[in-house]
Amino acid sequence: MPEVVKNIFYVIYIIVCVVLILITTLQPSEGRHSAEDTYDNTKYNKNFEKNKGRTKAGKLQRRTIWTGIIFTVLTLVVSIICLF
Repeated sequence: MPEVVKNIFYVIYIIVCVVLILITTLQPSEGRHSAEDTYDNTKYNKNFEKNKGRTKAGKLQRRTIWTGIIFTVLTLVVSIICLF
């Protein structure tokens, strides 16, 4: 495989690594006084549970999951590229 393609994958891999680190550090801690603990009783607050993914924390969590999936796939691709 040409060196240019390897270098492109390495650059993309490093960018995804940095983005994953930043997204992970931006997530709110799930400490004792988090919003989820305040609305823990789903019987009384079904609207919050239904729209949880639309909140800022929900969107950030989805982005973290997708970036993690991309990171995992790129890790496998870069590992296979290093063999050749």
